Formats: sequence, C-alpha cells, structure tokens
Amino acid sequence: MNEPYTTIIGLEVHVQLATASKLFCGCSTKFGAEPNTQTCPVCIGMPGTLPVMNLHAVELALRTAVALDCEIPPRTKWDRKQYYYPDLPKGYQISQYDLPMSHDGRLEISDTKGRFEPKTVRLIRAHLEEDAGKSLHDEAAGKGDSLIDLNRTGTPLLEIVTEPDLRSSAEAAVFLRELRLLLTYIAVSDCNMQEGSLRVDANINLHIDTAAGKVATPIVEVKNMNSFRAVERALDCEAPRQYREWQETRRVLGQSPKQTRGWDDAAGVTRAQRSKEESSDYRYFPDPDLNPVSFTAEEISRARGSLGELPATLRQRLEGEYSLPAYDADVLVNQGRPVVAYFLAVADDCHDGKVAANWITQDVLRVLKKRNLSIDELPVSSSAIAEMIVRIKSGELPAARARDVFQAMVDTGVDVGQAMSALGIASVDDSELVALCQHIVAANPKVAADVRGGKAQAIGALVGQAKKSNPNVNPNRVREICLELIGAQD
Repeated sequence: MNEPYTTIIGLEVHVQLATASKLFCGCSTKFGAEPNTQTCPVCIGMPGTLPVMNLHAVELALRTAVALDCEIPPRTKWDRKQYYYPDLPKGYQISQYDLPMSHDGRLEISDTKGRFEPKTVRLIRAHLEEDAGKSLHDEAAGKGDSLIDLNRTGTPLLEIVTEPDLRSSAEAAVFLRELRLLLTYIAVSDCNMQEGSLRVDANINLHIDTAAGKVATPIVEVKNMNSFRAVERALDCEAPRQYREWQETRRVLGQSPKQTRGWDDAAGVTRAQRSKEESSDYRYFPDPDLNPVSFTAEEISRARGSLGELPATLRQRLEGEYSLPAYDADVLVNQGRPVVAYFLAVADDCHDGKVAANWITQDVLRVLKKRNLSIDELPVSSSAIAEMIVRIKSGELPAARARDVFQAMVDTGVDVGQAMSALGIASVDDSELVALCQHIVAANPKVAADVRGGKAQAIGALVGQAKKSNPNVNPNRVREICLELIGAQD
C-alpha cells in the first residue's frame, strides 16, 4: 500500500563483545550469575579506584571496524558521559564522543524476498563504551518495586550507529540480521538478544508530502525491542502513529524535543517514556584516568587479516563458482561458517554444487534442527554425503531410495555401501532390467497401446509394476526402456 509519507529510520545497535572480563576491570562477563555477584570496587564506582583497559575488547572492536569498512583514526580517546540513573553507580558512563575509534563505515544489504533493492547502509560510527547495570521492575506482582543488578555494569559494548538510510521495517530487520551474521562470522560477539548481547534502538520519523512541500515529523527513539521481529512490528506501528499525530497537531521537526517511546510487544503499541536528551545534556569531557589509544598500520592490517571470508563474499562465491541460486547461497551462508565449509567439501567431492546444496539445505539441516545438533556432531561426514550423491547420479543408488539410505547413515553412522546393503539396495544389471521391462510390456498390451496413442502418463503404471517386482530398479531407466520397447512394437 502506498503511504503519503516516507519512513526514515536510523539504528543504534549495542553489541556486547566476547570478552571474559569487563572493559575496565577483571570481573566476569558470564551471563546468568546471581545478581550483584560479578562486581568489584572499580565497576561499581567506589572512590579512589582506577580503570584498566581491556586490550582484548579493543582488538575485537578494531576487527569489527575493519569488517564494516570503517575509517580508523590514528588516535582515539575515552570520554565521560554524565547522567544519573540508579543502575549507573558511578554517575557517568565511560564512552567515546568526538574521537570515536572508527567512523564512516558501510554495510551492504539485499533481500532474497525482493521487498527492496540492494542498498548500502552508511555507518556514522562504531565506538567502544561500558554497559550500565540492569533495572528489574516488579510491576506485575503489584508492588511496583525496582531492583538493581550491577553484574552487567562495565561490560564492553560496541555501539554501531547508522545514518538514517533505512526506509522500511523490512530494511531495518534485514540490516540487523546481516550485521549479526557478520559479527558472528568474525567471532566478536554471540549476538544473543535474549541475553542482551545485542540490543537495538531505532530512531524514526516521517517525511510527508504536502501541498506546501515536504515536512518532517519529530524524531522518536523506540526502545525495548527484544527481537528482530519486534523491531519490525514496532516500526510498523510507530510510522502510522506518527502520521496520525501529525494530522492532529501538524507539529514538525524542531517544534518539539526528541521523544523516547517504549515498545509494548504484548499490546502491539509504543508508549511514551520521556523526552530524549541531546549530546550537550550529557556534558561529555575526556576521562582523566584513561590514556588515548593509538592504532598502527600494522595493527589495522593484522585485524583485517583475521577476518576470514565474510558473508557477502561467500554468497558471491557460492553463486559464481558453485552456480547456486541466490536463495540457496543465502540459506547456506546464514547457517554459519561450519555449515558452509561442510557444503564446500561435499560440492567439491561430488562435483555438483546444486545437488549438494539441495541435500544440505533440506535433509541435513532438517536432521540438525530435529536432533539439536551442530554440523560437527552430524554422524554423516561430508565425504559420505558426496559418495551418496555420486552413486545417485550414476544410477547405482535409486533416487527414490536415497533418503532411506541417508536416514540409515544418520541413525547408525555407517557408510553409503553399508547402508545400501542393510536396506537390501543393490544395483540392477541393465540386461536384467531389459528382461524385466520386456515381460511387463508384454503383460500389459492395453497400457502399451495407450502410450502409443499419446497417453504418455500411462507409462507410470509399468514403472510401478517394475518397482513392485524389484524395488532396486531405477525408475527413470525403466521408463526409458519401456518407451523404447513400446516404440519398437510399431
């Protein structure tokens, strides 16, 4: 449906980096500990304590920055972001302001569903900062109590901020999935939204066409979105809400402060929370306890060399070298590096990328999901899958029995030959197959006459009889021989 406005969306993504300890102290970052058990005087802001930078967090952030094609300045510094909230015990957050560790990056996105054209999403910055604690509100029990868990305080985050380049909820969701995939490929985060390893805020407003020209609605920041699906739903709700509000008030950008709204997933609405602070409200100033960080060309080169093949490049290779449709390449790449490596091994051994992709995206992934296995735990090796495909293509293994063979390999861990023997599958000699077809054609003169009369589908009855007589026959070969025999009778 064509709306009388254009939706303008920018995202702020907070990614928890995969470090064992916090950004400026040695406390554990492990998820799920009892509240307030992973804290120390440094991360809870006791007077007289001093932060010590976690070098591994900086290395992971640098790896992400080069993967996102960001510019890396030779020098970056730490700043204090001043604000008060109960889960921020220091009264400030150590972050980065005017000299972030990376800026002006980009991420290419495309949609296999065809909802939008491929596009480049520009990234304003990707900077390091420490996380705040977590407030737990017990409103459901009727008490209205708020509890504070400081375990998360000081956890290293990378905040990735996009330009307002996204034009729909679908684009936003695809961007987030592509970003998550990239981050998991380069092993900088597990990006588990349920555990808070990846959190998203969306800035959204509308550009509305009016008789007097284009006007923009006030920007709204939407929070509390706990899944990519929730991001889509929240943005799809917020855009028409803003249009309805503009129709009532005619307020435009600059006439009211930026607002923060929370997404209520159960009710399917956004709810006003507070006005949004501007950067000047946080009174940023350089952290006096931390030295600036400098990156050498060698360090940047080493980070770039650690990336491995990234998802976009892998898709292109699968489509080009292995002749896969874009959809199949996308499905494989989205499963992660181990599944792609498994596919490459199968395809190289059987010399048929498309057939290999069919088996992996359909049968292998089904088994992994049903049994909750990783690809490394699958009892069927890539070489065994490849051998099975080769036998199918040669006619040694009837295609109709291939899934039975695969299942036997999964259940028992045997190789292709053993699975075929266990199931009584043996190749049928061509002379034996010709004799069987001669007998069946002679015994079914009416079917032969129907085929000669143009009813090609009638041949299926002969194929069925052949399979009933010998389950190991190749139905395609039976069809060919029967057609030859019926034609010869002319």
